[in-house]
Amino acid sequence: MRVAIVTESFPPDINGVAHCTLQTADHLHRRGHHPLVIAPAGPPGGPPPAAAGGPPESQGEMDRSHPYPVVRIPSLPLPGYPQVRVALPSRKLAAAITSHGSDVVHLASPFVLGARGMTAALRLRIPALAVYQTDLGSYARTYLGAGENAAWRRIRAVHTAADRTLAPSTAAARDLDEHGVPRIRLWPRGVDTERFRPSRRDPELRRSLARGGELIVGYIGRLAPEKNVELLAPLSELPGIQVVVVGDGPSEPALRAAMPRARFLGRRTGNDLARVFASLDVFAHTGPQETFCQTVQEAQASGVPVIAPAAGGPLDLIDHGRTGLLVPPGDATEVTDAVSLLAADAKLRAALGHAGREAVEGRTWEAIGDQLIDHYTEVLAARTAVAA
Repeated sequence: MRVAIVTESFPPDINGVAHCTLQTADHLHRRGHHPLVIAPAGPPGGPPPAAAGGPPESQGEMDRSHPYPVVRIPSLPLPGYPQVRVALPSRKLAAAITSHGSDVVHLASPFVLGARGMTAALRLRIPALAVYQTDLGSYARTYLGAGENAAWRRIRAVHTAADRTLAPSTAAARDLDEHGVPRIRLWPRGVDTERFRPSRRDPELRRSLARGGELIVGYIGRLAPEKNVELLAPLSELPGIQVVVVGDGPSEPALRAAMPRARFLGRRTGNDLARVFASLDVFAHTGPQETFCQTVQEAQASGVPVIAPAAGGPLDLIDHGRTGLLVPPGDATEVTDAVSLLAADAKLRAALGHAGREAVEGRTWEAIGDQLIDHYTEVLAARTAVAA
C-alpha cells in the first residue's frame, strides 16, 4: 500500500503530531508498505533536511534522513509561537502525491497543509483519512481570544470531506460529533514500552535533582499557555517537594519567574527523556485541552503515578484511583492536594505506578499501527465498492 501522509508537523519538531506521524510512517515502512511524508520545512539556517544526500528541490526540500521520502514544503513561523511552522502554498504537495502513486492520503491534524492535502486528494480522487489530534478551537481562544468558531468551520470542512475521521479519545470523538463531523472512528496512540519502563530509574539523577531527598514531581511537555503549567507554582513552594519541568516553549520565561525553586531541564529526548520520566516520584500534567495526552502514557509506562485533569484524553487513560488520579481542570489547589496525598502514601504511589504500567503494556505502536492499516484497508474497500 502506498500512503501519502500530509502532516502539519514532523521531526525534528517535538510535539504529539510530529511524534505520532513519525511512528506511523516508521511502522508502515516496517510492515512493507510505502509511506510518503509531506511536512512544513524548518526555519532557514537550521539543519538542512537534504544533508544526508541530494540538493533541495525547486518547490520544496527532500529530506533524505528517513528510509522513506519526506518532502518539505516552504513555511513561515506562526506569529507569537515561532516553534510552530505554517506551510506556504506550493504545487509540490500535489506533485509529490501524484508521483508517489498514493493509494490513500493520511491527513495528520489537518488545518493548513492538511487542508491542501484534502483538496489534492479530492482532485486526484484518492481516498483520505483525517486524524484529529489538536484542539485548534481552544488554541484559537487561548492565543487569539477569538476565532474558535472559524477554527471549527475549517476543521468541519476538512474532516467532512474525508472518507473517515480518526479521533484519539472518546472526548475528542464527542467534540467532533457535536460539531457535525461525520464518519468518526476511535484510533488511540501507542507508547514505546521498551524505552519507557521503570528500570530506567536513575538514583544519581534523582540525587542531582533533589539533593535533600525531596519528592520529585515532574511536568514534561511543551511550555505554552494552554498547558497551564503555572498551576504547579504553589506546589513548588512546599517543603519536601521538588518540582522538575522538562520542555521548552513560549511560556518558559514566565514559568521560571513564577517558580524560582523549580528545576528546568530544557528539552529532553530519547533514552535521556525516558530516564527522567522513570526518575520522577509523581508525574503531574496540567493542560485541560489534550485530545489524547501522550505524556500520561509515557509516565504510566515508566511506572510513575500520574495526576491529570479530568478532561479530554486523560479520561480514557486514567482509571481514577487505580491507574492514576484525576483532578478538576484548572484547579491548583486540587493538584497540590493530590500531590500531598501521594507524598504521604508510598504504597499508594507504588500501586498507582504498577497499575499504570500494566494498563499500557498492550498499547504498543505496533498494535496501534496495525489498527491504522485496518482503517486504510476498510476505506479503500469502501471506495472500491462504491465504484463498482
